[in-house]
Amino acid sequence: MRLEEYWGVGPKTRALLVEELGVDAAIDAIEAGDVRALVDAGVPRGRATRVLRRATGGSGMDVLATSDARDVYKELLSVAGSFALTARAADAIHVLTPLSDRDAMEARLADVEAARGSWEALSDDEREAVVEAFDAYDAADGGEKASVEAAIALLSAGVVEDDGVFAPLAGLDRDALADAARALGALQAGHVASGADDRLDALREQVAAVETLEANAASVVEAIRGDGARSTGGFQDAFVDHVCGETGVDATHVREAAPEGARDATDFVNEALRALSDDRREAVAEREREVRVELQGAVADAREDVDRAVAAVDDVAFELSLARFAAAFDLTTPEFVADAVAVEGARNLTLAAREAEASVQPVRYALGEHDLGAPPGRERVSVLTGANSGGKTTLLETLCQVVLLAHMGLPVPADHAAVGRFDSVVFHRRHASFNAGVLESTLRNVVPPLTAEGRTLMLVDEFEAITEPGSAAELLHGLVTLSVEKAALGTFVTHLADDLEPLPSTARVDGIFAEGLTPDLELEVDYQPRFGEVGRSTPEFIVSRLVANADDRAERAGFETLAEAVGREVVQRTLADARWTES
Repeated sequence: MRLEEYWGVGPKTRALLVEELGVDAAIDAIEAGDVRALVDAGVPRGRATRVLRRATGGSGMDVLATSDARDVYKELLSVAGSFALTARAADAIHVLTPLSDRDAMEARLADVEAARGSWEALSDDEREAVVEAFDAYDAADGGEKASVEAAIALLSAGVVEDDGVFAPLAGLDRDALADAARALGALQAGHVASGADDRLDALREQVAAVETLEANAASVVEAIRGDGARSTGGFQDAFVDHVCGETGVDATHVREAAPEGARDATDFVNEALRALSDDRREAVAEREREVRVELQGAVADAREDVDRAVAAVDDVAFELSLARFAAAFDLTTPEFVADAVAVEGARNLTLAAREAEASVQPVRYALGEHDLGAPPGRERVSVLTGANSGGKTTLLETLCQVVLLAHMGLPVPADHAAVGRFDSVVFHRRHASFNAGVLESTLRNVVPPLTAEGRTLMLVDEFEAITEPGSAAELLHGLVTLSVEKAALGTFVTHLADDLEPLPSTARVDGIFAEGLTPDLELEVDYQPRFGEVGRSTPEFIVSRLVANADDRAERAGFETLAEAVGREVVQRTLADARWTES
């Protein structure tokens, strides 16, 4: 395959990859989903991620039929990625895509659940040791040495067993890996690093000292003469003593470097130091070759274990990262069914990531054929009604999250979930723009997936926000009817339920209800939809809060006029109930 045939690889990106990596290495990086290789080559991280998502899961990405569905997908990856143990694991999470094959979904789910079992079986101290091992790996920016040291740390922590997520590290020779780690640390870009060999370090120090004398040859002559050496023989002996004292070089090597037939003292010193410098550099090169061979031998002796460690560490980090994500939100494995979306105890993952788990009310909801308890019917399409700020949009988003996570082969935020496979997920959030252009673009986004081949899930929020109520009701009725005709599943949020009658027989109306105000005058909502009931907007609660909070007399009078419009008795009763609850 040619580079330019990959989605998102245009002429500029291709030229960059060819220059930095070469064609074959660039193709290998793309096929392997290696974000870092592309980023290191100069491709912006966002583009690299998009290219790899399409390259590794192009057909799965087609499930995301709208920009809002794609936004939910990115939000899910962001939350999951926040639990990554390493930067490489985060990169790998961010290129996960929906899968088009159910066997692949189930296989990935099984891997995540197995990893979660391993993670949850660890003690707090063991978890801390695992995190520290991967922190050190990340600080070293990966590589063979970092992988080997991470494997050693995990082996030392006692977490490696013959089964579970750490199994790929089982059986590694820790002593051989330790020798290899030392050798890899000493071998840097083909050179032997300082500290690897005492003799080599001493020779390098001699070279530096001799080169310093060579650069200051005139000072050497003056120092020797200042010590009283005047005759030729006396000068040469003093030169040897001086150089040995300044550099630590053995006298034999210094004498061997002394020239014969020098014109004068200055010529003698220059030639002798030049020869001695060359001699010491040759000694360094010879010793470095010897040490490098020894170090490479240590790595070669442990090569099989090193390769296993390198291959395993990134895989273990990736799987454990997903396990931590699943454990943090108590995610569960969904049941894959033929044609349904059904959840019990479902939580919105975005809310759960921002707020305390206890503040997120779990809900149950269902469309299509399922075996969960509620609702009792098997309607394929629902119209969801109810109070402003009642959680209708959040419910749509939660269903979208559950479906997309299941399609990615990841556990979902629900106590129980049954999910069918979809070719298109149409999620459309409420957009407060009221013009023909927005209406046209919205219809262009939500209708084509319905008319295409395959299974479609429709999750459409407040369609009436983009056109006048009369037209909105007609168009929304048409969308509901089209969804039924095309055997789609779908939920449509609206305040126009009464205007949609009669609905197709396979559609139902559900409602979310506000129940009053809290003592803090916050809207109190039961976020669990009531099946088969039309929810009502609750302006009296909002007006009651405005009346109670108004400090300005004229402002309060204005809100009291509105209270007359919605029902003064209702407003008074609402405020009385709130105060009674407070007392």
